Amino acid sequence: MSSAELLRLQIEAALSSRIPSALTPAPRVIRPTAPTGIAALDERLGGGLPMGGISELTGPECSGRTSLALSFVAGLTGAGRVCAWVDVSDALDPESAAAIGVDLERLLWIRCGAQPQQLALPGILEPAVEPARQPPAAAAQRTSASGNFAPRCAEPQPAVRRKSRERVFQPVRLTSPREEPAVRNIPAAKRPLAVREYSCLDQALRVADLLLQAGGFSAIVLDMGSVAPEFALRVPLATWFRYRAAAERTQASVLLLTQQACTKSSAGVVLHCEAGAIFSQGNAVFTGAEYRVEIARERFAPVTEFSRKPPQSERSIRWQSHSSWAG
Repeated sequence: MSSAELLRLQIEAALSSRIPSALTPAPRVIRPTAPTGIAALDERLGGGLPMGGISELTGPECSGRTSLALSFVAGLTGAGRVCAWVDVSDALDPESAAAIGVDLERLLWIRCGAQPQQLALPGILEPAVEPARQPPAAAAQRTSASGNFAPRCAEPQPAVRRKSRERVFQPVRLTSPREEPAVRNIPAAKRPLAVREYSCLDQALRVADLLLQAGGFSAIVLDMGSVAPEFALRVPLATWFRYRAAAERTQASVLLLTQQACTKSSAGVVLHCEAGAIFSQGNAVFTGAEYRVEIARERFAPVTEFSRKPPQSERSIRWQSHSSWAG
């Protein structure tokens, strides 16, 4: 062994606790992937979910799609990477995410369905109440009674509302131009259910597009699991194609959680999740569950034979999740 190789090994051994393989370049691969934390699924997908593409996790509620996404994000945040979770219906539980292993300090959580809250900062007084404006006649009578004559320009003038500039960034529109002004004037609490669904979904799509254009995130999860399929299928296919192009440019992994597949050919991997058996202790305490994942679509699947289609058992993976109190 030469002196240069020996010196490199000594430097890497000294920095192994902070920077693994500091001087060894990473192997170049055609399609980089990131592990999901499920050994059987990672082996079947050739390393995990693709980086720089869209992975869609479909299935009904309690099918394990959120647990699978959290396991994938936990692996990335544990490696020191930054991820984002765009929550359409404010359904993410941070305590459950931390129990799985997600580093919350490296996770940007965007709650689209939550009401804005005004937090009082310490040491800052509440803003003073602005006094009511008096009409010009009352102000003139008050100034004449005191003997001081205020100039005309000192009277309160009505504010002239300028026309707002058109928004340059408009990635997607779920409502027609005629319906949008009427929907905006209705308070959020009094809007119909369908209008609220469209509003939260439109906000989530815009936020996800901004995050992809900004870059710096290893994974962006768009949680649309609680959105009805008739609402999710109204998203234009051009939106998913733009997400795919931005993910390839920034090498970010986009995870889409839906009830029904809606990205069509823009998705690199489509996994359909289903619930299985439920484990309990004494028929009273929930300890875990078994799930089944079926690979519905894989763009870069290895081609081995052209004579027959692979059986269904080879495209289905079973995995189990256990609660933190199950030991």
